[in-house]
Amino acid sequence: MAERVLVIGSGGREHALAWKLAQSPQVQHVFVAPGNAGTADNGKISNSAVLVSNHTIVTQFCKDHNIGLVLVGPEALLEAGIVDDLRAAGVRCFGPCARAAQLASNSSSSKAFLERHGMATARWRAFSSPQEACRFISSTDFPARVVRARGPAARKEVTIAASKEEACRAVQEVMQVSAGQAAAVTVVTSLAPLCPSLPPQCSCVTDGVTVASVPPAQPHKRLQEGEQGPPTAGMGAYCPVPQVLPALLEHIRGAILQHLVDSLRQEGAAYVGVLQAGLMLTKEGVKILNFKCQFGDPQCQVILPLLKNDFYEVIQAAIDGKLCSCMPAWSENRTAVCVVMASPGYPGDSDRGTEVTGLLQAEALGLQVFHGGTALKDGRVVTSGGRVLSVTAVRQDLMEALAEANRGVATIHFQGATFRRDIGHRGLWLLRQPLYVSTSGSPDVLPAPHIWAKPAEGVPRGGFAAFFDLKASGYHDPILVSQTKGLGPKLQVAQVCKRHDTIGQDLVALCVNELLAQGAEPLFFLTHLACGKLDAEVLETIREGIAEACRSAGCAFLGEEVTEVAAPCPPGHCELAGFVVGAMERGQRLLGLQRAQEGDVLLGLGSAAVPGRSFGVVRRILLTSSLHCSSPAPGSCGDTTLGDVLLTPGKTFSPALLPILRSGHVKGFAPTAEGLLGGISRLLPEHLSAVLDALSWKIPEIFCWLYKEGNLSAEEMAQTFPCGIGAVLVVQKELAQHVLQDIQRQQEAWLIGKVVAPCHTGEQDLCGSHLFPVCPGFQHCVPTCALSPGGTALPGLIGSAREPGSCAQLVLVISNRPGVEELRSAARAGIPTRVIDHKLYGSRSEFDSTIDRVLEEFSVELICLSGFMRVLSSPFLRKWKGKILNASPSLFPHIKDGNAQQEPLESGFKVEGCTVHFVLEEPSAGAAIRREPLPGDSEAALEQRLQEAELRAFPPALQLVASGAVWLGAHGRTCWRRQRQEQEEGSGEAAAAPQEPEGLRAEP
Repeated sequence: MAERVLVIGSGGREHALAWKLAQSPQVQHVFVAPGNAGTADNGKISNSAVLVSNHTIVTQFCKDHNIGLVLVGPEALLEAGIVDDLRAAGVRCFGPCARAAQLASNSSSSKAFLERHGMATARWRAFSSPQEACRFISSTDFPARVVRARGPAARKEVTIAASKEEACRAVQEVMQVSAGQAAAVTVVTSLAPLCPSLPPQCSCVTDGVTVASVPPAQPHKRLQEGEQGPPTAGMGAYCPVPQVLPALLEHIRGAILQHLVDSLRQEGAAYVGVLQAGLMLTKEGVKILNFKCQFGDPQCQVILPLLKNDFYEVIQAAIDGKLCSCMPAWSENRTAVCVVMASPGYPGDSDRGTEVTGLLQAEALGLQVFHGGTALKDGRVVTSGGRVLSVTAVRQDLMEALAEANRGVATIHFQGATFRRDIGHRGLWLLRQPLYVSTSGSPDVLPAPHIWAKPAEGVPRGGFAAFFDLKASGYHDPILVSQTKGLGPKLQVAQVCKRHDTIGQDLVALCVNELLAQGAEPLFFLTHLACGKLDAEVLETIREGIAEACRSAGCAFLGEEVTEVAAPCPPGHCELAGFVVGAMERGQRLLGLQRAQEGDVLLGLGSAAVPGRSFGVVRRILLTSSLHCSSPAPGSCGDTTLGDVLLTPGKTFSPALLPILRSGHVKGFAPTAEGLLGGISRLLPEHLSAVLDALSWKIPEIFCWLYKEGNLSAEEMAQTFPCGIGAVLVVQKELAQHVLQDIQRQQEAWLIGKVVAPCHTGEQDLCGSHLFPVCPGFQHCVPTCALSPGGTALPGLIGSAREPGSCAQLVLVISNRPGVEELRSAARAGIPTRVIDHKLYGSRSEFDSTIDRVLEEFSVELICLSGFMRVLSSPFLRKWKGKILNASPSLFPHIKDGNAQQEPLESGFKVEGCTVHFVLEEPSAGAAIRREPLPGDSEAALEQRLQEAELRAFPPALQLVASGAVWLGAHGRTCWRRQRQEQEEGSGEAAAAPQEPEGLRAEP
C-alpha cells in the first residue's frame, strides 16, 4: 500500500527531498509544510499549512492524513525534539532525537563529545563576546584558522581564516549578523590544512549501527566569485568531490562517521538519520570541524540526484534498523552541480515579491530547478526569501555539469538575481594540486596523495625521481600531453636589467598555455637551468617565480636541474627551459582546425607581455634606439623603466580558462607567443580567413613604441608581436557573448573579430569596414574625435573613417552649439555626440577641462577641428600636442576673427589653397601635413572652393597621422615615414616626400 509522506521545511533542500521521495512507487503523496512555489501542486507533491512549530498540531495532522513517514529538514526543529514527540505518538520519523541533534546545534557540547571519545579535532574555545574572542585569537602563538557561528548566526557555517586578522574579522561579521540576539562563536585553532580552502562535506545515512557513505559534496559558502564577499548558507555545490580518494573516504567512514555513531549509541543517544561532518585534511590526518544532522543545503540538491535506488526504501530500512539490507547506491561517472540564485541584498534583508520567469525553459534543458525562497502570487512565481532557486545539472563530468547549470541559470530571470558562475571551478583547480609531497617512496603513508617524490640514487645535484597518481586526479582513461619551451633572448634582456623575478612566470605561461591549446590541463612542471657560474640568489629568485606561477596555473612544480657550463660561457649568462606534462580524458575532443567555420567569432584575451620569441627584434630596436632599459618607459611618466615594461610576464590562462575550454562552447584556442598572425593562423583551416576589429581592444603603449622606433612594417609588427592579445579563441557566434562574459569575470577579454571566407585582398591590409584581415598585415584604428560646431569637413571625415582600410575611427563629435546640422549628421551615422556650450563656463580653462574629460571618457587619441573657432588654452594644447589637427585656408598665423576667407583678400594676401596641420601653441609652417591647392581666384566662389579643398585635404591627412606615416616630432615639425602602403596614387606628393611638404605661399 502506497504511503503518504510529510516533509517539514520550505527550502531547496526540502524540495529536493520531496522530489526524490515522489519518485518512489511506494509513495502515494508527499506533503511539504510549509513548502514553496516549487512544491505547490506539483504532481504527487503539494503544500500544507500545518503549523510546524507546534508538535502537537503536527502529530494530529499526521494522524488525520494517514502520514506514514515524516522527514524533518530544519535542524532547529530537530534540536527542539520534534522527532521525539512524533515517535512517542507512533508516527514514523526519519531524523535524530533531540539529544543526538545537539551534536550540530551546540559547539561546546560537540567538542566535548569528540574529546571524550578521542576523536581528532583542533583546540577550541567558545565565546559570546567578540572582544573576548578577538583577544584570545591575538594572544595565541598559533594561527586561529576556523571561526564557527552558533545561535542565530549558525547558518553562516564555518569561516576558514588564513590569519589571525581574518579570524577576527569573521568574528565581527558573525556578531553583526546576530546583533540584538543571543549569539556565540567557537574559535578553532591550530589547524594546519593541506588544502586550506577545501573543507569537504562528508555525509552518511545511518540506522544507529550501520553507516552508509554518501558521496562527498563541496559547497561554496561565499556570496561572490573567487570565494569573496560575506559568508552565506551556500551559493552552490558539486558532487562528488574528485580529489577525495576512495581510500580516504573509507577512512572517513570507518574512523570518523562510524566512530561517531558507535559513540552516540554508547551514550544512549542512538542516531537514526543523515549525519554530515565538515572535515579538514591536515598533515596529522583528517580533523573534524562541525556537524549537521541533515543533508546540507545546497549539498542535498547535488547528492539526491545521484541516488540510483529508492530513497523511500532506504529511509524505511534505516528506521527499522535494517540499513545493511538496503544500502544506498550511487551513480558512477556522473557529476551534479548546483548553482544557487539569490535575491538582491542576500545574505542580509532581501527583496520579496519579484516575479521569476524562465523556469520552464530551464527545465526543458534537462535541468532540475529546486525552489527555496519562492511563493505563488496570482498564479505567478515570485521571490519570498534570500536563496530563491537551486539550478542543478547532472552530467558525465564536472565541466559539463557546470556548463549546463550555468546555461540554465542564464534562462531564468528575476530582478537583481545574484549568483556565481565559478561553482566547481575550485574543484577543478584543486584536482590538479598535490595534497602532499613526501621524501618517502611509499604512497601508503599519505592521506590523499596525488604526487610524491623521492631522491634518486646516482643522480647529480638537482636530479630526482617523481611519481604522479593520475587516478587521484580524477582521470579514468587519460592521455598525457607534454610541452617544452625556452625563453630565448628575453632572458638576456632580464640579465642586462638584473631582473629575474618575472622570467619564471614567463616560462610557465609559455608551456602551460600551449597545453591548453590541446585542451589538456597541466599536472606538473620541471625546469632546466644552464649557466656559466651559478648565482644562488638569482637561482632562488627564478625558482620562486616558477613556483608561484605553478600555483597559479594549478600544477605541481617538481623542481629543477641546474648545470654549470664550462668556459667560454661568460659569467652570469644562463639559458632556461621548462617542461610541463598535462592530461585529458581520451574521449575529450581536441581543440582543432577542423572545427572553425565561416561566421564564427574570435575572442581575444588581454596580455601586455612581449613574448620571448619577439626579443630578437626587441634587442635590435634597443641597439638603435635613444632609449635604454633603464630609461623611463614610453607613456609611463617616469615611474616605470623600459626594461620593466619589456619584462612584463606573460599571463597563464589555465585555472580560469580550462573549465570554459572544456565546456564544449569553444572550438579552438591558441596563444599568440608566436605573434598575432601566427596564433590566429593556427586556428584556421586553409579555406578560411579572418578579420579583426582593431577598435575592440587597446594596444599597449609598448607595442606602439616598438612599431615606431623599429620602423617596422605592418606585416612585420603583426607577425612578430601579439599586440596586446595573449591568446585567441574561436567560438560559435550564438555562444560568443555567453563565453565572453564567463571569461571577463576572470580577466580582460574582447570580441575582436570573426572567421570569414578568404578576402583575396592582395596588397591591401584591410578587409571590411574598420576591420583588418589576419593575413597579411596589421593596422590599428585610432579613436578620433571631431570638434565641429559647424565645420564642412565632418561629412568627409565620417565617410573616410567608414572606408575599408581606414586607420581612424570616428568615435565622438563635440559641438559648442546645440542643434547644428553636424550633430544630426553624426547621430545618423551612429556616432556619439556631445554639446559643451562655452557660454555656460566661467573661463576658457574650465571649458577646455570639460572637453578634456569627455575626450578621456571616449579614449580619444586624435582630435580634428572642423569649423571650431574657439581659442584653446595652452594647457590643453600642451597635453594634446601632436594629436590635434586643423585646416587653415592661408599662411600661418591663423586668421582670428572667424572670417578667414575674406580677411586675406582685404589685407592684400592671396589664398592659394588649404593646409591641414598640427595645432601648436606657437603656429609653425613646419607642422603642415597636407596641402590641397585652390585653383581660380574668384572671390565670389572662394568660400565654396575652400570648403571643397578642406573636404579633399582633411580625410587623407587624418589617415596619414592615424596610420603612423606622419607625426609631430620633438622639434615641433612634421616627421614622415616612407611606406608603400601610405603613398597616395597620383596626388600623393606630400606622403611620398622625405622632406616636409611645401607650405602655402602668400604674395602681396
